[in-house]
Amino acid sequence: MYQPEEIRILIVDDEPSILKFLSLGLRNEGYQVMTAEDGLSGVNAAQEFEPHIVILDVMMPGMDGYEVCKLLKDIGNVAIIMLTAKDEVEDRVKGLNLGADDYMSKPFSFQELLARIQARIRNQFPHMMGDVQVGPFRIDDRRKEIRYEQRVLSLSATEYELLKYMVVNHGLVLSKATILDKVWGYDFGGQENIVEVYVRSIREKLEDREHQLIRTIRGAGYRVDLP
Repeated sequence: MYQPEEIRILIVDDEPSILKFLSLGLRNEGYQVMTAEDGLSGVNAAQEFEPHIVILDVMMPGMDGYEVCKLLKDIGNVAIIMLTAKDEVEDRVKGLNLGADDYMSKPFSFQELLARIQARIRNQFPHMMGDVQVGPFRIDDRRKEIRYEQRVLSLSATEYELLKYMVVNHGLVLSKATILDKVWGYDFGGQENIVEVYVRSIREKLEDREHQLIRTIRGAGYRVDLP
């Protein structure tokens, strides 16, 4: 597993109590932490600190979280988890369209935030992880190898990236459009049914005949359920 002290986390929030609570908790977990109390300070801090993860409040005076998110995504590779007191679908969609990688509504569980941070590290910074155990799966990104129940799966390069993406995001419903964006890339001009073809192949290699591991959520996409 990765060493937390290698991971830099920037917290941008205009509530001092949130900054204190999160910075103390994350430092206790071993992460490097920097804080900023407004959007502009957050952007400046990101340029100096070069964080791997940014925990970003949406509702801030002046430069709000949406604008900060867009600027940070233009700067470089950073995983952004947005925090908001709102729980409206439109707000989430707006943040995700601007490049946010995850979303949490206040109040939230610190343990859930830790889990989401770890998921983002697995997904966006796998080189810092070495090999990762996720349920019955062991993902070795350096060798581009996935073991399932101690058995090395014979996967093509695309099958590897697809299964890795689905496993590290286990429990979440992933639409075909999202999978295409994350695995094939935004400039991929193919059809969504190619996802079905690859999922079918991976299920065969997992011997998942009853679709208990990779479930089809009708009208929504796919979800990996771990034992």
